[in-house]
Amino acid sequence: MTQPERADSDAARPLTDIAQMVQALAEGRNKRVRKFLARMHPAKTAALLEMLDADQRAALWQQVDPTLEARIQPHLNLLLSGELSGDSGEDSAAEQLEQSDPRRSLRAGEVNHLDAVRKALTAGRLKRVAKTLRRMHPAKVAGLLEALPPDERRSVWSMVDTERAGKVLTYLHDEIRTALAQELDMEDLVASAQHLELDDLVDLIQSLPEQLGSRLMQATSGSRREQLESMLSYPQDSAGGLMNADAIEVRAEVRIGTVLRYLRLLENLPPQTDMLMVVDRQGNYQGSLRLGALVTAEPTRRVLEVMQTDISAIAVDTDSAEVARMFQDLDLLSAPVVDGHNRLIGRITIDDVVDLIRENSDRTMMQMAGLDDEADIFAPVLVSSRRRAVWLGINLLTAFLASWVIGQFQATLSQLVALAVLMPIVASMGGIAGSQTLTLVIRGLALRQVQQGNIRLLLNREVGVSIINGALWAVVIALLAVAWFGDWGIGGVLGAAILINLLCAALAGLAIPLVLDRLGIDPALAGSVILTTVTDVIGFFAFLGLATVLLL
Repeated sequence: MTQPERADSDAARPLTDIAQMVQALAEGRNKRVRKFLARMHPAKTAALLEMLDADQRAALWQQVDPTLEARIQPHLNLLLSGELSGDSGEDSAAEQLEQSDPRRSLRAGEVNHLDAVRKALTAGRLKRVAKTLRRMHPAKVAGLLEALPPDERRSVWSMVDTERAGKVLTYLHDEIRTALAQELDMEDLVASAQHLELDDLVDLIQSLPEQLGSRLMQATSGSRREQLESMLSYPQDSAGGLMNADAIEVRAEVRIGTVLRYLRLLENLPPQTDMLMVVDRQGNYQGSLRLGALVTAEPTRRVLEVMQTDISAIAVDTDSAEVARMFQDLDLLSAPVVDGHNRLIGRITIDDVVDLIRENSDRTMMQMAGLDDEADIFAPVLVSSRRRAVWLGINLLTAFLASWVIGQFQATLSQLVALAVLMPIVASMGGIAGSQTLTLVIRGLALRQVQQGNIRLLLNREVGVSIINGALWAVVIALLAVAWFGDWGIGGVLGAAILINLLCAALAGLAIPLVLDRLGIDPALAGSVILTTVTDVIGFFAFLGLATVLLL
């Protein structure tokens, strides 16, 4: 390359950088803009600001780090410097007002966060958004992102610091997590993932598309890579999928004073550490040493003398639901995880168990309505419509079945119009009674309280409850029907139908989840639909059938 060509190339480079920055600014890729600004000399940044139009200039100034503002200002002309200083001053005044007035503080709650961030976005005050996000816990940031529509969500996401982005991703639902992860440059995604604990990184890799997950794996090296591969080899819904490989191991024959000196050398303990794991020379789990016992014991005593052996280790292939029950029943903060040979391979902490319980609860609640708990509430209309159409179609089929039963008694209904008025009562009472039993049994199955050995006892109990409630409300509803229509026959038929339907509803509420569980189908997903169909069909058949036989 000749000297003139080299000079031309060097002269063209700033133009290329500027063009790329303007493009990134227009696309809302604010992280990329901030990268360009971090590499640029303050004088060059000032020249760029003077070249841009007013809207572009205001947008670019919002991405300038506050620590660089003072270095850029001297290179600006006086008019532009005063204009940009006014923008920064307005943000500072707003922050002071927020701190002085608790009612306007962004820390007042999630609603205020949402309202304040949306107002700042509308005004183009992205610096204010960034400062707000830095004061929020990553879980709160995730909740805020999920509460925003897609366009605003992308703008706010671009203002999340790279070192916090990975942690925020772990708190997001799958659909939104995937979309926002793809918004990041790969180097930013990798950089953000390096700040995560291993168990959080495992969860992130498992939830991302295969290509992104593989890139994160490749970017991890050394012992961290080996631990990551080991943890990823276990199913996501097992103890191995929940555990972290950061357990601190000590030997039983070591003195307490030696352990204390060892901990001081570590300087920092892993999060949620409430005990140390005691192992032998082969790494086999022997017991646990509580931190409380450690700091109160005489330094000359040995670990063997103060350790606990009553906390059993959790097998690595234990189902995650069973792990959650163990933590709940035993009030654990952490628990050791061992392989098939009793070798300690990690630990499970309470924060992961709480996340698991919350996720299972959300999933159960959403599935009862036929919805995906990981779906974006602001998903496109067509996507949401397609998801819900399947469930609506299933309900339509069950509704037609109930309607068909009613259609078999058209002659009866044409002669006794009062029956049509009273039919919803029969269906409603049966549905409520059945739902009570269904909910009770589903919860019992989840907690392992309902098992083969106590099904008969539970059946007898529910039948007894349904008979008592059925008789009580049959009499009440029958008397109300007599008072309404002045016909003891209609009242008697209605009361009998109520009693029959409540009894059948209790039996169905018990049997349906048991059968679905035996078939490997989540009772929370399909139980309510089947129950509604059963109670409607039986209720209408009993009511109209008795009316046909006894009243015509």
